[in-house]
This record gives sequence, structure tokens and C-alpha cells, in this order.
Amino acid sequence: MGFEVVLILGIESATSRVGCAIGGHEGVIASVHSSRGRRHAESLAPQIQFACDQAGVALREIGVVAVDVGPGLYTGLRVGVTTAMALAQTLRVPMIGVSSLDLLAFPAAHTSRVIVAAIDARRGEVFHASYRAVPGGVQRITEPAVDRPGDLCSAIEANNDDVLLVGDGALQYGDNFEGVSGIEVADRSLAFPSADALVSLAHARALREEFVRPDQIEPLYLRRPDAVAKWDDRNKS
Repeated sequence: MGFEVVLILGIESATSRVGCAIGGHEGVIASVHSSRGRRHAESLAPQIQFACDQAGVALREIGVVAVDVGPGLYTGLRVGVTTAMALAQTLRVPMIGVSSLDLLAFPAAHTSRVIVAAIDARRGEVFHASYRAVPGGVQRITEPAVDRPGDLCSAIEANNDDVLLVGDGALQYGDNFEGVSGIEVADRSLAFPSADALVSLAHARALREEFVRPDQIEPLYLRRPDAVAKWDDRNKS
């Protein structure tokens, strides 16, 4: 089977929203997303079955499992990555990992501005990276990092670029960015990474055969889980 006709299952769970999509060379043929607080573990399996039903395919027909590897909220990210790895191992198919920040930036590729993707990391911080639009998508120009919104705003101002700021981090901490010269904050349509974008980006990588084994998938957490940090802070007090 040529890679251009392989069906890809994309699993995205790095933020407060969780979703999956199925597609291939013809584009996305089924997708489902939901925002139900921190109930990712309860939502994901029914979503995958629903997407298969909507696409009219059996799970055994999936040829590649793609997953959002973060950065993102620890529990949701762990649910998605663990589910994707288990499915890939069961189906004996390769995997493709894509950054949540890449997924946020990809739908904004129409802009001539620098794209800054910002995910709410909780604890008064955002995960972020910067991108430029290129033919067919976006190119990352800074490495993923975690900072306070005010520090990110200062860095954007120092670079003196016209910026389109996307993601729920931009909306959650909008007071830091609103009215700042050169910064446009995108609306809620660009607030979350999308499983549709994941399938599209994974398809391009599948054509180049950029696969990894399930045991090679490495989530990008950037910092310790909130529960661990709170425990450490309590022990120091």
C-alpha cells in the first residue's frame, strides 16, 4: 500500500479540549472535538469510535497513528499519548508526533505576520513558539518554551515584529497583549490545537515516511506536573 492512501488517525489532547480525526490523501474525512473540563480519559475512546463510524472505516484500516506530543497540560497530554501509543502497538502501525504549538500555528498560515502560538500552561504561564508562514504551511523560528505572559509580550515588543497571537494562552492572558503595538490577538476560532490540522501535517510527513515506533514517541512537557510542583512548594514552606 502506498503511503498516499494510508488512513491516519490523529489524536489531540494537549489542552482543555480533546479530539480526534481520520483522513488521508483526500483530506480529513471525519473529526470530533469536545471540551469537558478534565474528562479526556472518558471522552477519547468514544470519540475515536464515533470518528471511525462517521468515516465508514474500521479501526484495523488505520495505517498511521498521529498524536499531539505537547507541550500542554500534563494529564490531558498523557491520556492522548498513552492512548495513541497503545493503539499503534495493537494495530502494529507506525506513529508520527507533532507539537501542539505547530498545530495551533498551522491554521494561521494565511497571515503575513509572525505567528506566535501560546497555550495556557496554568500557574500564570504560557507555552509558546514563533512561526513564519511558508508555502504549504508554517515554519517554526523559535523553540517551544514556557514563560509568563508579560515576559512573552516584552520579547515580542523587543523583536519589533508584527505578530498574530493565537491560542487559549493569548485569550486567557489577553490583558497583557491587548493594545500593544504590532500585536493582533486572534479570536476563539484559533484558540486550540486541532486534530484536523494534526492529520494534515501528519499526512505530509507520512509522504516523506517520517515515522517513529510507538516506543520512540516523547511527550514535550517543558515542566513538572502541577501536582508535583504544589507538593514541592508545600514541603518548602
